[in-house]
Amino acid sequence: MNKKNIAVVAGGDSSEYVISVKSGANVLKAINPELFSAWLVRIKGDEWIVLDGENKLANIDRSDFSFTINGQKIKFDYAYVMIHGTPGEDGLLQGYFEMLNIPYSSCNVQSSALTFNKFFCNNYLRSFDIPMAKSVRLMAGEKYSAAQVIDTLGLPLFVKPSAGGSSFGVTKVKEAADLVEAVNKALDESPEAIIEQFIEGKEFTCGVVKTGERKLVLPVTEVIPKNEFFNYESKYIPGMADEITPARISEALTLKVQALSSQIYDLCSCNGIVRIDYILKDDIFYFLEVNTVPGMTETSFIPQQIKAMGLDMTDLLTDIITFGLEN
Repeated sequence: MNKKNIAVVAGGDSSEYVISVKSGANVLKAINPELFSAWLVRIKGDEWIVLDGENKLANIDRSDFSFTINGQKIKFDYAYVMIHGTPGEDGLLQGYFEMLNIPYSSCNVQSSALTFNKFFCNNYLRSFDIPMAKSVRLMAGEKYSAAQVIDTLGLPLFVKPSAGGSSFGVTKVKEAADLVEAVNKALDESPEAIIEQFIEGKEFTCGVVKTGERKLVLPVTEVIPKNEFFNYESKYIPGMADEITPARISEALTLKVQALSSQIYDLCSCNGIVRIDYILKDDIFYFLEVNTVPGMTETSFIPQQIKAMGLDMTDLLTDIITFGLEN
């Protein structure tokens, strides 16, 4: 049997590059070598390379997503996208693979672009009565009145890049005087910022993966940041957040957030493994964001949830890749 060549694509052009590289290494390790030939592909700007560990094996030929090693041309049959942020989570890479007719693991172009822009995604989901914080969008260079924003949303509030992930550029603003600096920080990460009403509550996250007949809603994780909110340090520095899987909530609330996660996954036409984040207040789960390429490092939520469900990461990745190759 000829094994299919699988590219685990990591890196990217956002602040999340380092996390993506770690996620990619973890996914590469979990792909079944008896079934597939998996290769690590790292993308950064115009540099697209195949790696063995940290050693460069070859450049990628972007005309057909292939590489040549020892005079032999190897063309990839499938791409497992592990780039957080651009170009892996915003639809750009998905468009490239679509044009080459190469199946891939993540959401399609439309779904990726929608979910990557927090403001667009919020307003789309709001039309289906998904509970969420009130928000205001600001474009780079746009004039705004800090007083009017605070009048609309109150204090404290959150300022975030509208396109981005991993909590880079996110600020919790408690004083009116700090709003302008927070907006500028968000605009360093994205051409637009989203300012959200603050909802006091506990944070939860839930993974979903659907491949054909197999529809998995993973156990819910409760997130207790040591910092004031779940920022970059809380996410990626061990010990900066307590993460409890399964979450310490009633069965009724667990089922409620799992059903909501499944609904959002379908409304956004998601594919592969997706993670959805929430704030819980007064038994209502307020939607925060959809992560279409969630972290897959050893300490990330999805691996924790898969383990808590008693599933094997290798089997799950085999399911996802096989489904992609056959459909």
